[in-house]
Parts: sequence; structure tokens; C-alpha cells
Amino acid sequence: MLNCEIHGALDLRLAERPAEPLAPTQVRVAVKAVGICGSDLHYYRHGRVGDFVIRAPLTPGHEASGQVIEVGAQVSSVKPGDRVALNPSRTCGVCRFCRAGASNHCENVHFFGSASRWPHMQGAMREQVVVEATQCLAVPDALSFERAAFGEPLAVALHAVQEAGSLLGKTVMVVGAGPIGALILMAAKLAGASRLIAVDIVDETLAACTRVGATRTINAATEPDALQALAADKGQVDASFEVSGHYDGLAHCIRSTRPRGTIVQVGTLGGNSEGCPFNQVMVKSLHLVGSFRFVDEYAWAVDYLSRGLLDVSPLLTEAVPVARVHDAFALAADRHRAMKVLVTF
Repeated sequence: MLNCEIHGALDLRLAERPAEPLAPTQVRVAVKAVGICGSDLHYYRHGRVGDFVIRAPLTPGHEASGQVIEVGAQVSSVKPGDRVALNPSRTCGVCRFCRAGASNHCENVHFFGSASRWPHMQGAMREQVVVEATQCLAVPDALSFERAAFGEPLAVALHAVQEAGSLLGKTVMVVGAGPIGALILMAAKLAGASRLIAVDIVDETLAACTRVGATRTINAATEPDALQALAADKGQVDASFEVSGHYDGLAHCIRSTRPRGTIVQVGTLGGNSEGCPFNQVMVKSLHLVGSFRFVDEYAWAVDYLSRGLLDVSPLLTEAVPVARVHDAFALAADRHRAMKVLVTF
């Protein structure tokens, strides 16, 4: 089968690999579409994501859909020919976190396309992938493989919105208007938020957020007065989501969120924290909570996509055939041209 493999920084190769064996509880899926995520871009551009360094060829991709081509002897939930969205997270079900309902912190998780463990956990950017049957969620014929691949990032967004508590009638701000930020806006709207503010430094991504429901957009680089106005009178925002992964973004959230409001940290923070007003978390009695991956929300995401409750089409920039995978990664890295780029097989 054809594999996409990252061997190091800017070293992405296509290679032929033997097909994996199939266990009785497993399913072989012909992969049809795989989204390129921010972590995939980091592995490609830098050979690492934070402390997770590529030490052997890594197949990226954790946003995937496909078609079942073979099932193990004990599998009855799906059959050959079924179209499926693929949950990238295979949890153990028995560790202390799984037993407590926090499987997103599973101590023995296998998550597609990650160098966080050794041997590395290979991803779905390949012709075929073997997964547990429990990772396959059937989708209707009316849902394209490209839209079905949004199940994972939408699950991340739904989990973040869950962490924020009730948003009914609330003013919500999202700082960092990439694909996850845009999906959080959509999820917040579904949860009943009345005002949806998107903040970024790229006009093109802000325009995409308008297309999916943002009631206001602010370019932090060119409209500093607008951000100052949101910070007036101890803050005008009920709940904010930091998705940019920059301390400047967290600072905007802290200043703009009202006393006793909520900040959800979704982005992976990096860089210098100098100038971030952390003391205001105490002064304003803010609720600051982290949001990591998802739990039951993957099933919710696939259900919402299948029933058309959320339309992610405005976020789909291009589906690029695997033969042009280098072009796909280059496009995905250009925030002025791309929101979500997928590789297709």
C-alpha cells in the first residue's frame, strides 16, 4: 500500500509498504480523505511538535474517512462497502482516566500520527489502515468523504465548547480563527451563543469565519482599538477560547472576558509569556480551563455532520490527490490561501 511518511524536517516521502494483518476485532479501511492538521504541519516543517521528535518515519494524519474493505471474524458493526469516519483515538478502557470518563487522558492511548510515544503511532495518510471496529462510525452516502474527515477537528471543537459550560445567550470570543477556531464558533452557535466574535491577524481566515456564523470579526494587528473596547469595564465577553497557541492571544482573552467569565485554552501555548496579565485571572475570578482532544464528542460530531446540522463546506479549501501531497502541505501552511486542505486517495 502507498504511505505518506515524514522522515524529518521538510522530508516527506511516498513509499510502498506491505498491508497490515487483520485481527478478529479489526477492520481494514481504504482511506479516501485525510485532513492536514496543525500538528501534521509542525512534523513536516520542523520534524517535531514541541518535545515530540520524529525518530523513525512517521505517517501523519488523524482526520480521516474511508470505505470498509475487510472485517475481522468478530466484527458485526460494519461490513465491506460501508462508508466510515475514523476515530483516531484507540483508548484502553481500563486505566484510571478511562474508568473516570476522561478517556482523552488515557494512559495507554494509541492516537493516529503522533511521535509522542515509541514506537511512533502511525497515522491515516496511507492507502489502507487497520483499526478496531469501535473506531469506525458509519456515515450516509450523502456525506462526502471530505466532509466526513472533519469529524475529528469538529470533535475537538465540541469538547472545547462543553468545557465552557452553558453558552445560551452568551457573547463568545474565539482568538485564533483557523479551522479549529472556526469550528468552535460553529459549535458555540449550535450551543445557543448569541454573539460570536472571531479574532485573528489574517483577513482571509476571518472572512471564512463570517461565512460559518461569526457576527463580528477583529483583526488584532490592524484593529487594536476594537480589542481595547472589548476589554472596557472589566470585559465584555462571557466566554472566550484561546486557539492561536500564543500568549498574546491568551492575554486578549484575559482582558476581554468579564469577571467570573470562562476562558478555555485550546491552543498549544508557545513562545514568551511576558506581558500576559495572569494576575487578572485572580482579580476577575476567571474560570480558566484547558481542553484536550475529545471524549464522546467524536460520535456527536459524526452524527451532526451526517444529519447536516453543521455545514463545514465553507472551510474546505481543496482536496488534493496524494500524488501531489507536497503541494497539499505547502497550501495548508499558507493561512492567506487555506483553511482546511485534505489529501485524497
